Amino acid sequence: MLTAATLARVVGAALEEDAPWGDLTSSVLLPADASAIADLVAREPGVFSGGEVFAAAFSLTDEGLAVDVHVGDGDSFAPGDVLASVSGSARSILTAERVALNFTQRMSGIATLTASYVEAVAGTSARIADTRKTTPGLRAFERHAVVSGGGSNHRFSLSDAVMAKDNHLALLQRSGADLATALRESLSRLPHTTHVVVEVDRLDQIPAVLDGGAHTVLLDNFSLDDLRSGVQLIGDRANVEASGGVSLETVRGIAQTGVDVISVGALTHSARALDLGLDVRIA
Repeated sequence: MLTAATLARVVGAALEEDAPWGDLTSSVLLPADASAIADLVAREPGVFSGGEVFAAAFSLTDEGLAVDVHVGDGDSFAPGDVLASVSGSARSILTAERVALNFTQRMSGIATLTASYVEAVAGTSARIADTRKTTPGLRAFERHAVVSGGGSNHRFSLSDAVMAKDNHLALLQRSGADLATALRESLSRLPHTTHVVVEVDRLDQIPAVLDGGAHTVLLDNFSLDDLRSGVQLIGDRANVEASGGVSLETVRGIAQTGVDVISVGALTHSARALDLGLDVRIA
């Protein structure tokens, strides 16, 4: 979640990284009293995300800068659209420029890619969700961008839900534990509000997972035929999630098998930053 504290901490760290002792170029080339106006302009079409982050980069640099964001997160835009404007000290605008663009380009790229996946499954019952395959330290920003694009968020961290994946199950099996029994015992120790997801990679694993009381069964790298069989086997006893091998070319076919959720790591680990520019002129 993009709280004020998160914005101050992460954007502040980025600004410190980029100008640890100030902006040497601007301070020696530009008069201290020079004023400028800068427009955030789209060079290509997309879906916007990161308005608050864009504004924070400038306000944390100089509280005297005036920032006006013209579009909302989740809004579509075309090449040439002015998405936001900044006015005030020319030095301050140029000091914050790269950090503001880095965040906004990255977040808008994620939102745009997510929107493409959401559009691809339109008319089905499946929702598109992100994963924990995010840039370290930027998860809240990237997950916000997924929502801007119409997607849904998976668990935020390891602390938020139980999600037993292949390595967990392999270790359980090697210890001699029965999966259904282990799941039931785990559920008995958890708060009633905690969601339990179990990943399987074969159809024959599903009955034990259901017997153990999992709330969601994650079908990983299943063929379309096996996904359909898995959906029928699970019925209404649990939510059905699909992951693995998901692309814009395959996602609709996966959605049409009847799964409830499709988790897509590519939303955050493979999104291309959009081409947005900051056009600056003398005030």
